[in-house]
Amino acid sequence: MIPIGDDNPSRHLPTVTWSLIAINVVVFLYELTLRPGALDRFVIEWGVIPHDILLLLANPFDTSLDVWATLLTSQFLHGGWAHIIGNMLFLWVFGDNIEDALGHFIYLAFYLASGVVAALAQTLVIGASTIPSIGASGAIAGVLGAYLILYPLAQIKILVPLFILFWTVRLPALLVIGWWFAQQFFYGVGSLTQAALGGIAFWAHIGGFVAGVILILPFIPRARRRQRAPIYFYPTNDSPWS
Repeated sequence: MIPIGDDNPSRHLPTVTWSLIAINVVVFLYELTLRPGALDRFVIEWGVIPHDILLLLANPFDTSLDVWATLLTSQFLHGGWAHIIGNMLFLWVFGDNIEDALGHFIYLAFYLASGVVAALAQTLVIGASTIPSIGASGAIAGVLGAYLILYPLAQIKILVPLFILFWTVRLPALLVIGWWFAQQFFYGVGSLTQAALGGIAFWAHIGGFVAGVILILPFIPRARRRQRAPIYFYPTNDSPWS
């Protein structure tokens, strides 16, 4: 299921969501300019390396701030076109409503905190791997968790491909996001029996999602109040296929 929009109007311009998308795209375009060796060094420098994080967790008073910083910087790196397009599509569809519910600054803190928890979850599950972990998936999983709590019955526009034909259906967020999380959990458990530590960071998705569900709970009253406010902005994430 590929979400391409929702029927959930925003009341304010989602400037933070747009900015996050822009930053991710700019960083990815910069990655494309790097030669393979330089790109590897760039990812190693700014991506999360579980081995290094575990060392710091064992000694939290270590002054290696650059390693801690990778918990944030890694959220803006991506490993390919499919990686960034998929992530930015999900952020475009779901991010504006969570920004609308929380307000710009709280939303940014919520997004980054979900990404940090996601990276820590992946680190704690896979152990002392030296393979860098990158991507906005964990932070966006937090957005999905919050969306599920706040708007479980919101209608999500899903693109359904069949050979060369495409059409859209509308399904409740509870089903769309619930199915997505079930997949992540299923594959995450399956990955525990595999020797390879690379590939998709399923436990980052799971950790980010759980973080989003928990972090949004204190803000439910605030979100409800903002939902009753007048609509100053109408959504721009409607799909051209709808």
